[in-house]
Amino acid sequence: MLKKAPPPKAPPLPDRLLAEWWTPFAAHLAAERRCSPYTLRNYRQAFEDFHRWRLAAGLGDRELDELTTRNLRDFVIEAQRRYGRRTLHNHVSGLRALVKYWVRQGRLRRNPFVGLPLPRLEKRLPQFLTEEQMRRLLQGPQRLLTQGDADAFTAWRDRLVMELLYGGGLRVSELVALNYGAIDFDEGVARVLGKGRKERLCPLGAVALGVLKKFRTELARRTGPDDPVVVNHRHDRLAVREVQLLLKRYLALAGLPLDLTPHKLRHSYATHLLNAGADLRLVQELLGHAQLATTQIYTHVTVARLQEIYAKAHPRA
Repeated sequence: MLKKAPPPKAPPLPDRLLAEWWTPFAAHLAAERRCSPYTLRNYRQAFEDFHRWRLAAGLGDRELDELTTRNLRDFVIEAQRRYGRRTLHNHVSGLRALVKYWVRQGRLRRNPFVGLPLPRLEKRLPQFLTEEQMRRLLQGPQRLLTQGDADAFTAWRDRLVMELLYGGGLRVSELVALNYGAIDFDEGVARVLGKGRKERLCPLGAVALGVLKKFRTELARRTGPDDPVVVNHRHDRLAVREVQLLLKRYLALAGLPLDLTPHKLRHSYATHLLNAGADLRLVQELLGHAQLATTQIYTHVTVARLQEIYAKAHPRA
């Protein structure tokens, strides 16, 4: 059977168009909203795909604020053939933010994406590791070091990465941006600048702090206020992609699913706190969520866990 040929690669947008509409918005996202490169990439893809759709639909000569709800509904219907619902929601969120930016700049009069009906998202509970699975995962670097399959720098650096993600509940972008000057070693907390330039204090926990002190004292070359905490073998700041790859190594070692991402360690952090009785609003502050509703998804996980325990243990279950 002949394999389907991959779809032809879409032609790049004109440089003038990107310079005029995308580049200033991208600078705003990076500097003002401190969006991750992942978000920038997705929003740019949304912008490019939407522009190509406008051209194909014969709407290329209309300004963005002249598009009608009917026009945008046609876009949503067409986009559903190519994207899942969650990706579509993310793309429309990016387009809504782009138009909102240009409305504030006075270039556009209105934002036609506001109130645009979208298909409902399926409810998905966050994936997380059990406490036992986390223990196995965190034992990986020491196991490789003992076996002679990793040098001391790699083993302790990798353990530090995972301990900070799990012990501090950091986003991976916050982890790689963390400098020594943002850590109060006496109090055991890190000052983190998260989404929307919102600053929060993250307790690191005794274990993560102990690993950090050992790494700083014995293995780090530069520990000034502006020097990065997690680094590669050249002692340059570690990239997000490098964190993703090193985690996969230890997931395989622990016999855990390889599709688990660094963000799942943050999910595990929140779930384990709530399972231990932490207040929901406290967890909201620790995670840096602007809305309590964002944190409440973890309560579904903990309730499901309680129901599971009840079903196994109670004689009347």
